[in-house]
Amino acid sequence: MGAQDGPTLITSVQRALRLLEAVSAHENGAPAKQLARETELPLATAYHLLRTLLHDGYVRKLDDGGFVLGDKVNSLHAVGHAQTLLSRVRPALAALRDELSTATYLTFYEEGEIRVAEIVDGPRAPRVDLWVGFEDAGHATALGKSVLRELDEEGRRDYLSRHHLADLTPRTITRLPELLRRLDAPPLAPAVTDLEEYALGTVCVAVPVYRGDTPGSLGVSLPVERQDRLPEIRARLLPLASRVTRGLSLTI
Repeated sequence: MGAQDGPTLITSVQRALRLLEAVSAHENGAPAKQLARETELPLATAYHLLRTLLHDGYVRKLDDGGFVLGDKVNSLHAVGHAQTLLSRVRPALAALRDELSTATYLTFYEEGEIRVAEIVDGPRAPRVDLWVGFEDAGHATALGKSVLRELDEEGRRDYLSRHHLADLTPRTITRLPELLRRLDAPPLAPAVTDLEEYALGTVCVAVPVYRGDTPGSLGVSLPVERQDRLPEIRARLLPLASRVTRGLSLTI
């Protein structure tokens, strides 16, 4: 029975994709009978697949009975677009990792959260142990603080009102006035540092990048013993950040 399931499942997937292609060709929607005719599928099969696609959000049924593409397809398109953009800048991130022997990170401010988009590491450049998610540690990481520094006053206030300044290490900044002061005047501006504030034994430096209007940050982490290299690394990060911003902002 298992041997028979494979082709059947493959055929179902192929038919579902054909239906999605047919639906996408009709901006104002098309009824099931028309879609079945265009895809040369039995009407019962088309109905069954459309119900499944409807349930999973890949198509949406209009009041007049026509079908259009659903939000799930739009989400896939957005993810695919983001992946294409990242593929443009990933070689530059890998080159930076190899040049500095440091793990390289890229984050963006999305839907009110600071999220990691890419980490490029390796045996000679291990990533920091992400024991607390970046979404809850924006105040304690160079990457997060770099993003916060780029937000306007309202955006920064909104983020900080929703995130507790958790004490992650003895060096974490947990007083809001001090955090704001350091955001406004970091010693290596426009770069921002994390001096064992997220993880003991690790320091980080990050600079701002943008994907269109979306703020983000590009940074590296390294052992605290290499802390004296932070100004040198800052100088290397700034021109690369400009290249990354250009790569992420060009129209595909």
